[in-house]
Amino acid sequence: MAKRNYILYCDESAKKGPFYSNFYGGALLKAEDREAIERILLEKKEELNLFDELKWTKVTLNYLEKYIQFVDKFFDLIESGRIKVRIMFTHNRYVANNLTQEQKDNSYFLLYYQMLKHAFGLGYCNPNGIDRVYLTMLLDQIPHSRDKVESFRTELESLSSRKLFRNARISVVRDQIADVDSKNHSILQGLDIVLGSMYFRLNDLHKMKPEGERNRGKRTIAKEKLYKHINKRIRTIYPNFNIGVSTGTPNGSIDRWEHPYRHWKFTPRSHTVDETVVKKRNGPTDDYSYL
Repeated sequence: MAKRNYILYCDESAKKGPFYSNFYGGALLKAEDREAIERILLEKKEELNLFDELKWTKVTLNYLEKYIQFVDKFFDLIESGRIKVRIMFTHNRYVANNLTQEQKDNSYFLLYYQMLKHAFGLGYCNPNGIDRVYLTMLLDQIPHSRDKVESFRTELESLSSRKLFRNARISVVRDQIADVDSKNHSILQGLDIVLGSMYFRLNDLHKMKPEGERNRGKRTIAKEKLYKHINKRIRTIYPNFNIGVSTGTPNGSIDRWEHPYRHWKFTPRSHTVDETVVKKRNGPTDDYSYL
């Protein structure tokens, strides 16, 4: 029986956008590959004289070309299969029905849990149950109280007993669930840039102009250019990729595990549709395949 160890880096942007909200991202890799991947990304940063933490919020025209080169290195690792990336988000028009106050208060953690449980198709990583699979979760610092974070760790540890994980012989051990500082992890910095770019474009922030101005700001223009480059890199993997919907599974559920890059638009099973938050482009625009 072989033993496999994976590391799952996680980031989030739970703030509410005008159209899309609750953005969560994950980057999965083999544990034995982490050092080499971090070294590749760190060396690229050093080559570009980027010594501070890279973040979507820091993108400017002056640093645009350097961010593009770093993103290219990150996507080279995705294309080669050394990193798998998943982006999850919600659409504001789908309003969950009958949520209790407790569910509303804990929505941040409940959605985070769903992303970690389902987005990577982990239940399909060991279809014959031959291997033992161990999962380390490294979460970017969570903006909640220590008590809530500890309760969340308990929930994540319980994944091991869920049928989906149990059948795949996946173990999640509590001391392998930690919150980390993205300043020390270039993989998380790459994930932050991709996650931020999707929040930016899906919420039409590329159209924003400073109050009282006729033209867009330089930072907005730089971010749009970086988003377009990221989208171009995704499309080298999946032509005509649609960022606004869940990525398809033409080969069945195994694609949720096998694909190097996927999106998941999380929609509550029981929901009401609020059409006032739908963007228009000759009709509803969940179709971003034209971008």
